[in-house]
Amino acid sequence: MNVYDIANDLAQQIKKSEEYVNYKMARETIKLNSKLSEKIKNFDQLRYQTQIEVMQTGKNDEEKVKKMQDLYVELIQDDIAKKYFEAEMKFNILLADVNKIIGDAVKDVIQ
Repeated sequence: MNVYDIANDLAQQIKKSEEYVNYKMARETIKLNSKLSEKIKNFDQLRYQTQIEVMQTGKNDEEKVKKMQDLYVELIQDDIAKKYFEAEMKFNILLADVNKIIGDAVKDVIQ
């Protein structure tokens, strides 16, 4: 089996994983509620902007961080949103773990 076949198999296994399936279902559930979907979209945009600013400037905009935290606290009061964020986190951990495994395997040639 060549590396590309293995990578394609890994992609298929990820799509069958509990983390992927749960995250996909949570995303679909969110899409059914336009008001909640819009709030999560706003939260994600704010989170992304805040992360970009930290990477560019090396410091947090305290006002944006507070707004993001307040919005998150509001969102997780909703069971659907809470399940969405939990599923998102578990899926992101899965992807990070896979990336770490691959990175560790080749670190001797990329450092």
